[in-house]
Amino acid sequence: MSSKLIAPSILAADFANLQRDIEMVNKSDADWFHIDIMDGVFVPNISFGMPVLQAINKHANKTIDVHLMIVDPDRYIKTFADLGSHVLTVHVEACTHLHRTLQAIKAEGMKAGVALNPHTNVSLLEDTINDIDLVCLMSVNPGFGGQSFIENTYNKVKQLKELITRKGAATKIEIDGGVTNKNAKQLVDAGADVLVAGSYVFKSKNQPETIKELKALANS
Repeated sequence: MSSKLIAPSILAADFANLQRDIEMVNKSDADWFHIDIMDGVFVPNISFGMPVLQAINKHANKTIDVHLMIVDPDRYIKTFADLGSHVLTVHVEACTHLHRTLQAIKAEGMKAGVALNPHTNVSLLEDTINDIDLVCLMSVNPGFGGQSFIENTYNKVKQLKELITRKGAATKIEIDGGVTNKNAKQLVDAGADVLVAGSYVFKSKNQPETIKELKALANS
């Protein structure tokens, strides 16, 4: 049984003390850094771009999991590979030619991820699931941190797990949005492999302890 992963979302970090927060994640029980790139077009918010990711990569010593919430992500695949991304996730809603995009990500030596908005059905991945390393299910509407968890996510995780099993795929399931100690175990029981936690980690009084607790819950 593989261990379940915790990926603190840097969108919720203190940008005035970014290096400090990155080093905290480095020393913690977390497994990945989750980096949200937003363009203000695909989602109604702008987060940060290439220079900030470059700065993060300079200090991070764990897997860099980049989540592109942007239109036309194909233009930037090579750029994000050059910036040190290990996993690159694109939104199915932003990709006209998803299979081609997945192949382009893999050609740059990265793992290929696909994100689904809350309204998007997992059945859309029926024909590509064997080409996908990671599916990121949005458990809030993308664009802002600190939102409430959407309860229907549990059903989507189960549906996606069933699809992965039926197709014999090795795809990991990632949950992004509203993850806390209240739903971590339930998400893993439904089939999740990676839990992204932003506000819950960075707004807690003892961040390493919060990460440790989440990791223990996910693997209990």
